[in-house]
Amino acid sequence: MSSRSLSLLLLPLSAALAVAEPNPISIKALVAEIAAGHPELRTFEAEVAAVRAEGRVATAPAAPELSVELGRKRVRTAAGDLAGEGTAWSVSLAQTFEWPGRLALRKAVAQRDVALAEAGLARFRAELAARARGLALGLHAAATKAAAVREVADRYAALKESLLAREPGGLTPELETRAIEAQELVLQRRATAAELELQAALLELNQLRGLAPDAPLVVAPPAPVFGDAPELAALLDAARDNNFEFRARRLELERQGFALRLARHERYPAVTVSPFYSREGDDGRETTVGVGLSLPLPVTRAPRAGVDAAEARRIQAEAAVRAAQRELEREVTLAAQSFAAKTAEIRRWSPETVAKFRESAAAADRHYRLGAVPLGTYLELQDAYLEAVEALLDTQAEALAAGLRLQLLTGLDFGAVRLAP
Repeated sequence: MSSRSLSLLLLPLSAALAVAEPNPISIKALVAEIAAGHPELRTFEAEVAAVRAEGRVATAPAAPELSVELGRKRVRTAAGDLAGEGTAWSVSLAQTFEWPGRLALRKAVAQRDVALAEAGLARFRAELAARARGLALGLHAAATKAAAVREVADRYAALKESLLAREPGGLTPELETRAIEAQELVLQRRATAAELELQAALLELNQLRGLAPDAPLVVAPPAPVFGDAPELAALLDAARDNNFEFRARRLELERQGFALRLARHERYPAVTVSPFYSREGDDGRETTVGVGLSLPLPVTRAPRAGVDAAEARRIQAEAAVRAAQRELEREVTLAAQSFAAKTAEIRRWSPETVAKFRESAAAADRHYRLGAVPLGTYLELQDAYLEAVEALLDTQAEALAAGLRLQLLTGLDFGAVRLAP
């Protein structure tokens, strides 16, 4: 079965005959559709918007406070006689002034929060695109494997029916029929498992697309072409600059550094200035104008405790960066080695290998019916065909997973897997 001529009709098993075949979609268009319209993207985009709004609130200067007091005042003499009565009211306006540099530190912390949220969104987009491409190409592999297993299983079934129709006599023909029948049962089970695996991948793809689980999908898969990865040193340098997890750790370290500076700065209290104006008596006999000044007294150890907590979080972030760097280097090295080994294994395969095994399996079936091929050779060629298909597809899937993982870790699109039409 040639991958260039195979067109995958991916429909739920229960509705395969009832649903009209939709227009085929390329893997590139399918990945773009998923990356643009996945429902969970809205969550990450809303998180970025929320962090930006919180940053604007945190970095805004304190708003002035207006206070108005209204009352009634009575003045009595020592003898208890009423000396005066009137309305008393006052108005004051309070404004808190931060120490210079404090708002700049808060803005720096808020900017790191926004950068962290944006890095999370970018990481989700990259992982989503890689997952979509892996699923789409995995559908091609699963459909090819299922078709090959079903082909051999049907061949066994047809041969069994042919042998039973002859009503052969003797022990040897009967045993051969039983052996073929056993192989048919095993392969029917493998075919059903392969088709269910195909349907599971289709369900996940529809979930990523935000469609109904039973939505039909036709994919016209190209043959994957595997390129060469850059040198390991270049991959490690790119990973340190572009890896989303490592960038998030570094941003968190920067944020904790600014938070520590801010905690030290906040040990100095803010000053609140409040000019006021008050009048007492209907005829305005008493008028007061003044300015108030207030600031919190450092009678507790809360400011120092805040500095200690910020310093501890900065130390934790610094240790997390070092651990993340070691883990990143290990993952990049492992993915690069795996990708190189799998692509080298694929290149050792001849493009006609699977087709030759398929032709040999079909020829063995014809010649066994004529009595020119023994049963052992017939069974070996059928198994060899299936094992060759599975080995090639499994190796391609492993190389695909390693290549996409390497690109995700390094942020480099070096053409690990190209889609040749």
